[in-house]
Amino acid sequence: MNFTVGFKPLLGDAHSMDNLEKQLICPICLEMFSKPVVILPCQHNLCRKCANDVFQASNPLWQSRGSTTVSSGGRFRCPSCRHEVVLDRHGVYGLQRNLLVENIIDIYKQESSRPLHSKAEQHLMCEEHEEEKINIYCLSCEVPTCSLCKVFGAHKDCEVAPLPTIYKRQKSELSDGIAMLVAGNDRVQAVITQMEEVCQTIEDNSRRQKQLLTQRFEALCAVLEERKAELLQALAREQEQKLQRVRGLIRQYGDHLEASSKLVESAIQSMEEPQMALYLQQAKELINKVGTMSKVELAGRPEPGYESMDQFTVSVEHVAEMLRTIDFQAGTVPADMPSKVGAQVGRRQGCGAGASPGR
Repeated sequence: MNFTVGFKPLLGDAHSMDNLEKQLICPICLEMFSKPVVILPCQHNLCRKCANDVFQASNPLWQSRGSTTVSSGGRFRCPSCRHEVVLDRHGVYGLQRNLLVENIIDIYKQESSRPLHSKAEQHLMCEEHEEEKINIYCLSCEVPTCSLCKVFGAHKDCEVAPLPTIYKRQKSELSDGIAMLVAGNDRVQAVITQMEEVCQTIEDNSRRQKQLLTQRFEALCAVLEERKAELLQALAREQEQKLQRVRGLIRQYGDHLEASSKLVESAIQSMEEPQMALYLQQAKELINKVGTMSKVELAGRPEPGYESMDQFTVSVEHVAEMLRTIDFQAGTVPADMPSKVGAQVGRRQGCGAGASPGR
C-alpha cells in the first residue's frame, strides 16, 4: 500500500480525503488502523490486535509468547485476499510493523478537519464479546454487532457494513418519510377545512330553503301548514343525513391527522437520539410505521354538488284546490321521503275541485 505519491494534494480535497480514509480502514474492525499496524506477506495491513484475534481464532491451541511453552507457530488467511499467512513461533509479533501507514494515519488525523469519531461518543459493547464495542451492522440479520462476531462469531457468514453508513442511510430514509408524512398531513388538513366549508354551505343552503318554504307556505293559508311541516321534516332528514356523512368524514380525517402528528413527533424525537446503535434498534420500526401511515387511503370526499339542497324547492303556483298535493319539484324528491306522503297525495288528488279541506 503506497501513499507517498500525491499525498498532500489529497488533503485539500474532501472527496479525496474520504477515499484516503477508506484506505486507512482495517478490514477486521472497520475502523482506522490502530497502532501498531502490521503488514502481511501479501502486503495487506491489519491492526496488530485484529491480526492477533484472527490468528488466535484460527489457532486456538497456540501458546502466546508470554507462555513458558514455545510453540512452532501457526497460520491464518488474510481477510482481504484469503492469502495464507504462515507465522513462526513469535506469532503476529513476528510480523513487520508498517511505519509508513502509521505515519500517514498521524498526518491524516492532524490535517483532517473532522475527527473520525467524537471523543464524547459513548459506545455500546457487544453482549457476546464484552470488551468489543458495537461498530458494524449486519445487513443479513439487520442488527448492530461487533467485528469479532463477524470474524468468528454468529455473523461470520453474514454481509456487514460500517455502522455509520447504515446510520446515515436509515436516518435519511426516516427523514424522507417524515417529510412525506408532514406533506400528507398538510393535504389532510386542507381537505378537513374544505369539508368544514361544505358543512357550512349545507347549513346555509338548508337555512335558505327553510326560509323560502316558510315564506311561501305562510303566504298560502292554514290549509298549507300540515303539508309544510311534512316537507320541512323531509328537508331536515336530508340535511341530517348529509351532515352526518360529512361530519363522520371529518372525524375520520381528524383521527388520521392526530395519529399521524403523534407519529411525526415520535420520529423527530428518535432522530435526536445521538447513539447510532440505540437509534438503529428502533429506526426500522419507525420507518415502517411512517411508510404505512403515508400510504393510508382515506374515504372519499362528497361528490361535487353534494351540499346543494335545491331539490327541496317548491312551487306555489298551483290553484288552491291542489294545495294539499304540493310536493317538491318533480325529479328532485329525496329517496328517503316517507311512503305515506305519496298515499296522502293520492287521496288528496281524488278530491273534487270544490271539496272542503276538512278543517
